[in-house]
Amino acid sequence: MSIKMMHHVCIQTEKYEESLEFYTKILGFELVKETENFHRRDFNTWLKLGTFMIELQTAKKGERLKQWSSLNEGIVHMCFLVHNIQEEFDRIRKLGYKNFKVKNGETIYKVEDGYLFKIKAPEGTEIEIRDSQV
Repeated sequence: MSIKMMHHVCIQTEKYEESLEFYTKILGFELVKETENFHRRDFNTWLKLGTFMIELQTAKKGERLKQWSSLNEGIVHMCFLVHNIQEEFDRIRKLGYKNFKVKNGETIYKVEDGYLFKIKAPEGTEIEIRDSQV
């Protein structure tokens, strides 16, 4: 196999400023490059966390994006691994972010050999935070 690693995921948003703030301030991504007026888009931006990157871009001028749905085929969520699930949950809440997904009345819940919680990014992308590998 010649594939070396996963390079990036591209996320389109109509809430560019909110999404940029979410990925940089809440999840800790580093802003690598922000390009204005990129191929009929207001912005095309590269964000990096470790070796993983997100290409965050606005819709092309004159086009409206459809809202994200977990019923779409393809990628349903992105997941990030942390050392301590409660500390990460508390850190995000202290930053003022409140869009957590509740399942069976709980925000943090047990799955297999660990715990996880999910949050929604401003553009609708579901982000899973977990403390154990599969």
